[in-house]
Amino acid sequence: IVLARRDIGTSYHLAVVVDDAAQGITEVTRGEDLFEATAIHVVLQRLLGLPTPAYHHHRLIRDSAGRRLAKRDDARALAKYRADRATPADIRQMVGLSPAAR
Repeated sequence: IVLARRDIGTSYHLAVVVDDAAQGITEVTRGEDLFEATAIHVVLQRLLGLPTPAYHHHRLIRDSAGRRLAKRDDARALAKYRADRATPADIRQMVGLSPAAR
């Protein structure tokens, strides 16, 4: 695991661990594609004596062609779905969750 390189500075892993601790983050929700990175983050938190947030991983949201929706690929933000009148139930269905209990 690369923590820093002369040409790029700190790595994502080190930066996110330090940033989360500095902000007092207690819960992290991320896509299942980052599941393996979470183990790296927990090890770094322990080595640095930082608190470990509760981690939750959700299924990836995919478009009709099966491609994952990601902001780095210019996918729509949640706010745009809400602006188009998507309900919380619609969003829950998109991420593979059951309807909310009433």
